[in-house]
This record gives sequence, structure tokens and C-alpha cells, in this order.
Amino acid sequence: MPRLNVNIDHVATLRQARRGIEPDPVLAACLVELAGADGIVVHLREDRRHIQDRDLRILKEVVKTKLNLEMAPVAHMVDIASSIKPDIVTLVPEKREEITTEGGLDVLGNPEKILGVVESLKENGLFVSLFMDPDSNQIMAAKAAGADMIEIHTGGYAEARRDWERNTKLKEIKEAVEATLGIGLRVAAGHGLNYSNVKRVACIRGIEELNIGHSIISRAVIVGIETAVREMVELCR
Repeated sequence: MPRLNVNIDHVATLRQARRGIEPDPVLAACLVELAGADGIVVHLREDRRHIQDRDLRILKEVVKTKLNLEMAPVAHMVDIASSIKPDIVTLVPEKREEITTEGGLDVLGNPEKILGVVESLKENGLFVSLFMDPDSNQIMAAKAAGADMIEIHTGGYAEARRDWERNTKLKEIKEAVEATLGIGLRVAAGHGLNYSNVKRVACIRGIEELNIGHSIISRAVIVGIETAVREMVELCR
């Protein structure tokens, strides 16, 4: 059974809509852990549209499970990660105009840059994951860059509307998991997973962790965050 890590970014999104103090993502993280999640994920974006630096500092102090920091592969974010020292750093592509992360990191197109960022993070004792499309060539490039783990982008599967397309995307994920394990890297997966589609990904042997945010926080608005997390934990099992 893969571990469930919950992304709490959108708790902060709601807070930032009023530039106020509630809802508090730190309190949400505590409730998520109490409900049985195995880790907390936050994306500290360059535009600070949701999670803020202060949130990250406090989360590092209070999270009892595992803190996964998603960030763009840029120098000033490396400095922040090296100072805070989360349990995992996940490098993701980032564009100011996007609504959410679009696609995986292009390691093949930026090998020297990614290598430099990974080396800097690992010199500071950090465990590094790369958010990747299910592409074997990109995965091989991630290995060459020194990554410890690959988080496979499941957006294509999650957004598929026809059975044949969904099956094709699921097959790509399975093959990417096998390729990643075959070169000695650990495997997580995430993006777009929800209560309707998570089971088939959770059943793929070799995936250690599922990182899920939007669907859980959306459901939490209706049923409460602890219930929403418990329901997802059960589905992952």
C-alpha cells in the first residue's frame, strides 16, 4: 500500500483570497496527520500565491510525519530549502501564468541546470525527488542528475475521459514505474488523483507514495478535513 501525503496548498489559497489569517495551513497539517496521512506536501511558489515562507518555517517545526517541499529549480529556492531542511525536496517546473503545475520537469532540456540544483541540495543533506512525466528518457536523465526519487506525473491518466485513453495512460505510468525501479530510484506519483481514479494507481506495485491535494481539500470543504483524509487513506489501501 502506498503512503498518502496530503498537499495543503489550497488551504493557504483560501486564506490568501482575503490576505487574512484563516484558514491556517499549519492547523490543517496537524489535522491531516491526526487523520492518518503519512506526510505533508507544500509548494512554495516564486509568486507566493498560497504557501508563504512563514508557513514553511512553522510547518518544519510542527510536522511529525514527513514534510515534502515542492519548488522550482532556482538558486534562491535552493537557499530556502537548505535553510529549512524539509524531509524531501521535489523539484517541479513552474510558470507564473499557470493555474497549477503543467507537466513534468524537462531534465533532458536542462541537464546542467538540474544537475547543479540537485548537487547543491544534496550537499546540504537533502533528499531530492524530481516531478517527471512518465517518459523513460527523462527518467534516465533524472538518474544522471543525481535524483533519489521520481514522482511520476499522473495528470494524463487523471484527465483522460475515455476508457481506452485512461488504460493507455495507466500503462505508461506502470512502465515508468518499472523503468525507475530498474535504475535504482524510488517512486512516488501524483497530480490530478481523486476519489474516483486513485485506486488503479494505488495498486501499481513499486509506488511508495501518492501525493494528493486538490481533491482532498475540496472534499474537506464539504465533509471536514479529517473525514476527507481518512476516506482517501482507505482508498489507497
